[in-house]
Amino acid sequence: MLKGANIGLAALSEDTGAVIVGLSWSSATGDGDADVSLLLLDGDGKVRGDADFYFYNRPAAEDGSVQLLGKVPTENGSEDRISLDLTAIPEDVVRIVVAASQDGGARFGDLDDLRMTVTDRSGEPLLGFSITDATVETAFIFGELYRRNEEWKFRAVGQGYETGLAGLATDFGIAVEVEEDDEQGAHGEHGEHSGGGEGGEAVRGTEKAGGAALIPAPRTPVTDVASLAGAAPAIGAAPGTCTGPVIGAAAGIVAASPTSPAIAPVPPGGADEAVGRRRGTRTAKKKVTLPKAAKKSLAENDSWKPARLFPVPSYKSDREREVRATSVLLSVMAEVPEFGRRLTAGFGAPAGRMQTFTEVSLPHGDSPKRPDGVIRTERAGKLWTALVETKTNGNPLKSEQVQNYMDIAARRGYEAVITLSNDVALEGSPLVEVKTDGRRKHKVSLWHLSWAEVAHQAQMLIRHEGVGNAAHAWLLQELLHYLQHENSGCHGFQNMGPAWVPVRNGIDTETLCQGDLRAVEVVESWERLIRQVCLRLGGELGQKALPVQRARRGTDPKSRRAELADRLCEEGRLSAEVRVDGARSILSVTADLRTGKIRTSMDVPAPDGAYPLSVAKRLLRVLEEAPADLHVETLLDGRNGPRGTLERLRPEPGDLLPRDGAAITGFRLSLFKGMGSGRGSAESGFIRSVDDAVDRFYGSVVTHLGQFEQRRPARVRQTTEPSVVG
Repeated sequence: MLKGANIGLAALSEDTGAVIVGLSWSSATGDGDADVSLLLLDGDGKVRGDADFYFYNRPAAEDGSVQLLGKVPTENGSEDRISLDLTAIPEDVVRIVVAASQDGGARFGDLDDLRMTVTDRSGEPLLGFSITDATVETAFIFGELYRRNEEWKFRAVGQGYETGLAGLATDFGIAVEVEEDDEQGAHGEHGEHSGGGEGGEAVRGTEKAGGAALIPAPRTPVTDVASLAGAAPAIGAAPGTCTGPVIGAAAGIVAASPTSPAIAPVPPGGADEAVGRRRGTRTAKKKVTLPKAAKKSLAENDSWKPARLFPVPSYKSDREREVRATSVLLSVMAEVPEFGRRLTAGFGAPAGRMQTFTEVSLPHGDSPKRPDGVIRTERAGKLWTALVETKTNGNPLKSEQVQNYMDIAARRGYEAVITLSNDVALEGSPLVEVKTDGRRKHKVSLWHLSWAEVAHQAQMLIRHEGVGNAAHAWLLQELLHYLQHENSGCHGFQNMGPAWVPVRNGIDTETLCQGDLRAVEVVESWERLIRQVCLRLGGELGQKALPVQRARRGTDPKSRRAELADRLCEEGRLSAEVRVDGARSILSVTADLRTGKIRTSMDVPAPDGAYPLSVAKRLLRVLEEAPADLHVETLLDGRNGPRGTLERLRPEPGDLLPRDGAAITGFRLSLFKGMGSGRGSAESGFIRSVDDAVDRFYGSVVTHLGQFEQRRPARVRQTTEPSVVG
């Protein structure tokens, strides 16, 4: 579509009751990102209240009509998706504005491939709109959905604001507070925009709210994060800070930005002061999260185990694991609406009453077929149905089995087939191959969930975002305990595949040649492992974590993986980068198959305007509790400088300074760990060693780096309680 154009959704598809909106972008450096927001507007072009504004800290409507699904990696960047159940949107809402914003001085002109897409509930693309004229804008309205004669239509807007999220929100009636000395206050010029509409329809900037004041708002801190595996300290234990505006402060809503520049910094007064500042305006509805510390046990000794809702005995067969896991998951989905909706919204399911079933017999040819489960959601008398096929304990999905369920769903008018296994799906590399009959008018979509994604969503709800009541929180906690139990078979991706050992041996003997397809299989397994690391890390931190993919624009997945496989054959190394929302720097993970070492590292920029020796001392002081074997390397302009371990540098910080007096641009912090030899996730396995390496580096190094940020955080006012998000 062209900028200003509009079109009715009914002209694009017969089923537009629910749609998925995607905003995507890419960055040449891999560092660029933006935060999606959405506003529901009435006939006057204003929100009806602060609850009509959806953003990172308020990701979903209670009625399920709006749900921010979060970011997923794409070949050249990332895509942020939003699920909209248009049948559930209140009748007095006539426009839905879809926007995104940046902070920290970033501009949309720095991003490439800005694009908005709309798909139906089956994932079939309906329309797309690319923005090519972005320059200095810090907020952008990509497009809007609006009602016209009982029909939903889409308009391609593509209009930006130089005043960021605060300017955009103020235009639509959100209360904004701005500091008096802020150079870009809410009274600055807001961008006006008009869309090519029917009958001269236009969207224009509205009157600015008077007496507004913008103050830096802290990101909702996470203090109840459980420790990661091993002896690593709890991740994210220090409260974080960001520089986003306080929006809708009267209702206690904080527009915290996940792209804020700090990595879990400790405020000037320490953790105690942070706790004191948390007291503020309460949100309208308190949500329940897990308590910060477990209650004291009444057991006589440690051998007493608490009774579990979902026990995990020693199973006799994989079939028993599959049956138990399917029943446990589907029952919790039906009983905890927030969780069930979180898992199904991305598949185009409407918001409504959900029921789940197991071991359903459905006719198919000479003998009936029994899918592992069925999910049905009802809204306004209409049913959405998905068949579920489950695998546990690393067992692969079978194409023939999934094909049968696709055929059954097509004949019976069901909407989707959902596969669930330990594997993580990759773009351009389907887990199963199925054929679709193009002659059928009814479309059936095929979706995949990994057990790691299920655990991630449960963690996000009970540890960070909260659910409606204590019973729901308890159910999710029991589900999470079940999924993480060693006997459940639901541990996520846990096998590097049959090509792993031959490739390692080939690299060791220098007999692995470029173009070897086994190397491509290893690259795909590595990518799945990194995706799973991101899910686990994000669930612990309460932040989005995504792999960074640096590829030439337009490169298809197969070509990119073939290029990485050739590099593996030549260099003997697997490398990946992970970006965590709220982190200033990118985490790098490298597995050197020749040396058998895993390196986790991060480049930290040096503060401006400080004496070099003071900078070195400050860094070592911040890393006081970091491991003694942490390697610190000084980064100069275009070259590397002195290096050493913390054990050697602590008594002599001056050893980090270059002898020629060159300017220090930053420091590279690295930890090395031995690599597991096995292809699985056992104690000696490669997958476990990567998990442990990331846990140790993030828990013992990254969590302390907030105090070394370029600018010290300003004193801020807290407007939300720690356990209430959105």
